[in-house]
Amino acid sequence: MKKLNTKTMVISSFLIALNIVLSRIVTIPGIINFGGFPIIFGGIVLGPMVGGIVGGVGDILSHILRPTGPFMPHFVLTSALTGIIPGIIAKVLKVDWAKPALWKIFVSILIGQVITSIIMVPYFRNILFDHPLMVTMTRAASKQAVNIPAYSVILKLLVPILYKAGTLKEADI
Repeated sequence: MKKLNTKTMVISSFLIALNIVLSRIVTIPGIINFGGFPIIFGGIVLGPMVGGIVGGVGDILSHILRPTGPFMPHFVLTSALTGIIPGIIAKVLKVDWAKPALWKIFVSILIGQVITSIIMVPYFRNILFDHPLMVTMTRAASKQAVNIPAYSVILKLLVPILYKAGTLKEADI
């Protein structure tokens, strides 16, 4: 496991702030929310541990700054896993960040989002708030049908640029 250095902590802090802004401020509740992108970016590019930290800390701070209901640690877990799972899958698929394959990024994000956003969140909403499971799963799947390809394309375009510019180095990824 790679140690957290100053550069990684600064980038992680930026991703946490971006997660809060995108999930609580620049959003249309129930329709548009891109708060998962910074978490996934952190997990895939900086590693599963960083992705988990970005997701967990971002969710807790989001709730403190702008609560949208009671605090539920179940959702902190899903936010952390939103960064951890794609990070692990990207490592298993050995994504080459100098020239990444879109399908590897897509599969990494797809597996993570299916587990967290389409299965876990609706399940927790069902057991905690009695929301109908199939309705919330269907709604989540339709949102992820847009988010997963969008996140994949953005990562495919953004990371090689950051890599070539020297912002990200082989040691960082």
